[in-house]
Amino acid sequence: MFVKQYDVIVVGGGHSGSEAALAASNLGSNTLLITTNLYNIGQMSCNPAIGGIAKGQIIKEIDALGGYSGIITDKSMIQFRMLNKSKGPAMWSPRAQCDRLKFSKEWRLTLEKQKKLDFFQSTVVDLIIKNYKVIGVKTILGISIKSKSVILTNGTFLNGIIHIGDKKNSGGRISENSVKGLTEKLKKIGFFSGRMKTGTSPRLDGRSLDFSKMIEQLGDFPIEPFSDLSNLNILKQKKCYITHTNLETHKLLSKEFNSSPIFNGKIKCVGPRYCPSIEEKVYRFSNKENHQIFVEPEGVNTIEVYINGFSTSMPEEVQYKALLTIPGFENAKMVRPGYAIEYDYFPPTQLKNNLETKLIENLFFAGQINGTTGYEEAAAQGLIAGINANLKINEKDPFILKRNEAYIGVLIDDLIYKGTEEPYRMFTSRAEYRILLRQDNADERLTPMGINLGLVSNDRIKKLKNKNKKKRHCFFFFQRNQANLKENLKICDLLSRPEISIYDIIKLYLIKHFRKKNNIDEKILEQISLYIKYKGYILKEEENVKKMYKLESIRIPNNFDYNQVKSISIEAREKLLNYKPNSIGEASRISGVSPSDIRILIIFLIKK
Repeated sequence: MFVKQYDVIVVGGGHSGSEAALAASNLGSNTLLITTNLYNIGQMSCNPAIGGIAKGQIIKEIDALGGYSGIITDKSMIQFRMLNKSKGPAMWSPRAQCDRLKFSKEWRLTLEKQKKLDFFQSTVVDLIIKNYKVIGVKTILGISIKSKSVILTNGTFLNGIIHIGDKKNSGGRISENSVKGLTEKLKKIGFFSGRMKTGTSPRLDGRSLDFSKMIEQLGDFPIEPFSDLSNLNILKQKKCYITHTNLETHKLLSKEFNSSPIFNGKIKCVGPRYCPSIEEKVYRFSNKENHQIFVEPEGVNTIEVYINGFSTSMPEEVQYKALLTIPGFENAKMVRPGYAIEYDYFPPTQLKNNLETKLIENLFFAGQINGTTGYEEAAAQGLIAGINANLKINEKDPFILKRNEAYIGVLIDDLIYKGTEEPYRMFTSRAEYRILLRQDNADERLTPMGINLGLVSNDRIKKLKNKNKKKRHCFFFFQRNQANLKENLKICDLLSRPEISIYDIIKLYLIKHFRKKNNIDEKILEQISLYIKYKGYILKEEENVKKMYKLESIRIPNNFDYNQVKSISIEAREKLLNYKPNSIGEASRISGVSPSDIRILIIFLIKK
C-alpha cells in the first residue's frame, strides 16, 4: 500500500500538521499525512478567526518563511481588522474573520496540489522505534508504515474527553473519536505527560437574533492581506456584533456552578488563563456587572454564528437559558452547545530547540501536544517541525529562530526553556524585542531565511526586492527634500515629530509627484514614517540584541558538570543538568535559573 519508506510522516491534519506536511514536501521530502478524518483537514475547531494580538504577527511570519496559513486566511477572509491601531506600531496586530468551511476546503485543495505529499485516513496508535530512533508508525488497524522521521501533531485528541455538564464522552472534537494508546506508548518509552483543558462556545442560528440591539463591528478599509502573494477581491465584508451579559445572566449561571465540571471537580486540569469560560469569568470577576460577547458569522453561506466570549461546559439547558438573557438573544435558537475538552500534552521541556524530542531521534512534536493553544501557535510549530524534519534526515544544521528574529522564535524558546503548565498563548508582552518584530516587517526579517531554506517562491523574492528598492528610494527622498514649509525642515525632520503623521504630509504636491513617478504605495510610506519616528527605540533594541549575542557567544561544553559549581542554587543545578544548554544565553532563559546563578556560572567558565 505504501512506498518502501517515507522521509517524513506527519500525524494529524490540523493547522500544525498541514503546515508541517507542506513544508517537508516542498523541501523535497516524500511525505505522508495521516489523519483520522481527511474531511476535517485544517478545521477551525473553535472561533472562525485567524490573527489577533501577537497571533497576527505569527501568521505574517509564517507567510514570510514560505508557509501557507496567511494565503489560506486571505482566500477565506470575510472581515479584516487591524487591532491596537491606537497604540504604538509594535502592538498593531491584524485579525481576519474567516468562512469556516472555505478555510478547511482551501487547506485541503492546497495540500492535494503537492506532488511529494501522500494521504492516508487512519489513527496512529504506536511508534516503531529502534535504538532510540523512530523508524515508522503503527495504525489502529495494525498497519506498519516506515519513515525516516515522524512529526506528532495530535491537537486535543490524545485521550480527549468532552464535557457538557454531567455528560462526559470520549472525543478529540465534538462527534470525533479521541486517540487512545499513543500517550501510554510514549510514557513507556520514558516521556512524561500532563493534562490540559480548553473549550469552545455555543453556535446560534443567526436568523433568530435581533442585531438591532447589538453594537455593529465593521471591518477596516482598506483590507490588508496576510500574505504578500494574495490579491484580495472582497467586495463586501461581513458584519460582526458586540453585546453584553448582565446581572441576570450572572445570577442564573451562579446558581448552576455545581453543574459545571470545572467547579464540581470532574475537570481537574488547567485551562487557558486568558480565555476563561463564561462561568469562570462570572466567578472570578464577581464585581463586574457585564462581560463582552462578540457575535461572529461562521461564513458567507451559513446561518450559524459563533458566540465569542461564552466558552462554557455548563449543561445545554443552562447554556440556553443564560443566552436568552443577553440583549439580542431573547429568541435565540441554539445550533450546537459549547463544551470543554481535556486532553494529554507532553511538557515541551522534553524537546530540543528544533522541536525534535531529546529522548527519541527524528521524532518531532508540534502544536497543542506541546501545551500551546491557538491556531497560529500550532501552525508556526508545524512549519518549524516540517522544516527541521527535512533538515535532520538530510544531515543539515537545524533551523532555529532567535528571540530577536521572530515571535515564532520567542514561542519556541519559551516552550523549550520555560515549559508551560497551562495552555500557552502568545502575547506581544512576551517578546522583549517587539519593536523589531512588527507585523509590517515580517517579510524583511524572514523571507531571506525562507530563500536560503528553499521554501520561498520566485514571486515572493521579486516582491521583496521591489519593496526594499522603493523603501530605500523613498527614505533618501525624505532625507534630501524639504517639506516646503516656513520652518524649512526636511521631510524626515518633520515626520520625527510625534504629532505629525505620514497622512498629514502625504497630500503635499512634492510627495504626490514623487509617489506617482515611482509608484509608491501608502504601506511603504507608512513603514518609512514608522522607522523615522521610532528610530531611537529601534536602535536601542538593536543594541540590546548585541548584548544578548555576547551572552550567546559564551559556549558551555557539552559534557560540562554543573556539580562543580557549588555556589549556584540547587534548583538551578538541577535545571541546568536537565536542559544541558549550549550557551550562557540559553541558560539564562531557563525557568528557575536566576541572574546571580548566571553570573557565578560565567565567572566559573572564564576561570576554567
